[in-house]
Amino acid sequence: MFLYQPTKGYAYNSDSIFLYDFISTFNPKGKLLDVGCGVGIISLLLTRDFNVETSIIDKQKSMLNYANHNFSINKLSCSSYLNDFIDFNVTDRFDYIVSNPPFYDENVIQSENEHLNIARYAQHLPIDEFIKKVKSLLRPRGRFIFCYDAKQVDKLLYTLIKYKINPEVLRFVHSKVDRDSKLVMISARANSKAMMRIMSPLIVFDSENSYGDEAKKAFAKAGTNSIKGDYEDE
Repeated sequence: MFLYQPTKGYAYNSDSIFLYDFISTFNPKGKLLDVGCGVGIISLLLTRDFNVETSIIDKQKSMLNYANHNFSINKLSCSSYLNDFIDFNVTDRFDYIVSNPPFYDENVIQSENEHLNIARYAQHLPIDEFIKKVKSLLRPRGRFIFCYDAKQVDKLLYTLIKYKINPEVLRFVHSKVDRDSKLVMISARANSKAMMRIMSPLIVFDSENSYGDEAKKAFAKAGTNSIKGDYEDE
């Protein structure tokens, strides 16, 4: 699968590949919404691999242009929306909402690049407003699967439970076995009463700084090839 990405600004990274791999274990089907889709990497792979009816949303026109172009060149279809997710109003309700949202704390030193800033920092999509909006768009037993800053997992769990989206499965990602986790992947389900399951951690690199077997398998399953280019929808 080929994907165009901008030469400057936001580009997808391994977080998106690992999230795609995590979502795949839940065999998504039905209506799927990718929030803050960027160049479309997550929803493209899921649309390729599963029987889903895909919608994508991003508040940056340039990113949505890339995503739409990437769907087109890979002969996949989606409904796309240029909108701030918090202001997004549709009559549809979704079986799956997935996202690799901006999650860096607003108090850190921020990028001056507008596209990077919007893609990275949590003030552009605050946790409480984000999860409240997700709940309003999920079907009664719909799933919300996303990744976030592991240091904020307490806020995430509190807010998910507050809006009755029960966190069912958690998986922490560590760069190495002896490093603190910087990323958590969460599968939560509306109105669920299931006990939480915490999976074994995903360790990205081995002791020789090479990708571990599980990371290699995720990249191989994704099978992506990136093309850097300043694509504009004319």
